[in-house]
Amino acid sequence: MNTMKALVCREFGPPQDVVALQDVAPAPRAGMDEVLIEVHYATVSHATGLLIEGRYQKTPPLPFVPGTEGVGRVLACGGDVGHVRPGDLVAFICDWGAYGEQIVVHGATVYPIVAGLGALQALAVPISYGTAYAALHWRAQLRQGDTVLVLGAGSGVGAAAVELARLVEGVTVIACASSAQKRQAALQGGAHHAVGPDGLIGQVKKLTQGRGADLVFDPVGGDLLLQALRCTAQNGKIVSIGFASGTIPQVPMNILLVKNLTVFGFFYGQYIGWTPANERVKYAAQMQAMMAELFALARRGAIHPAVTQVFPMDQLCQALSALHGRNVVGKVALAIKGDIP
Repeated sequence: MNTMKALVCREFGPPQDVVALQDVAPAPRAGMDEVLIEVHYATVSHATGLLIEGRYQKTPPLPFVPGTEGVGRVLACGGDVGHVRPGDLVAFICDWGAYGEQIVVHGATVYPIVAGLGALQALAVPISYGTAYAALHWRAQLRQGDTVLVLGAGSGVGAAAVELARLVEGVTVIACASSAQKRQAALQGGAHHAVGPDGLIGQVKKLTQGRGADLVFDPVGGDLLLQALRCTAQNGKIVSIGFASGTIPQVPMNILLVKNLTVFGFFYGQYIGWTPANERVKYAAQMQAMMAELFALARRGAIHPAVTQVFPMDQLCQALSALHGRNVVGKVALAIKGDIP
């Protein structure tokens, strides 16, 4: 391959102005701890837009190829990589680069897809389900019998949190989503109750006989989190994973004090090399074990990861518009070298 197709971001700014499909040099050879992958599909997320606009936690050098998560077929492996081999179907997480036909990824964040699980099913797992699982179990220590309030339940990570919380014995899941379509999807995903953001406090209090939720899973932030604080049970917990609302809330400490609440911040990027310390190798075994568990759950139908909209490679802006329109339930993806269903 002399050249390959890739979406290239020339400068930071609105995606429609700064990203173009181009012929570029193919990916380099895999280093000793790296994997060369032919990319079939790559996800589109809110982080995609932030990365292109230069507003994400990590700032790539210009020009760069966006895309932080994908699935594809292994073309070659470095000598120190033993858990995958050429020909394997894999999912991967990267700093950027997934919107190109080939990519070289550190082996620590390449995950073999279990036989019987489709590429688009697997694509929805690494970031959305990985974030939800780690936030609920590693950080917030979800317990049997808890009542869990999931904000943003119609998003990819919110839908994942609903399904994963539902698997814990005795847990009651209350899903909060912005539209009737998303609330219905949350109920189909296993939520016991689905509510809208308007009047959230009263709805949650009514469903819990005045007690409130033991754990709040929050990818939204903004005013919705401030409402959720007021319907969290005494000694309850809140785990914040992001601010999809665009607003970072100012948390009233007096409410935390009088209700003995604990607020956790959770940044999944720590586990996949998205911090200055670059600890992807440190957490590789833990991440590989979690991914294997999640893929196994998906294969046997205990969870239902799904990409609900797939766009051609040259329609990134349309994919972002669909995502920002908040009418999408689940994940959005670009077909890089894969077929559009």
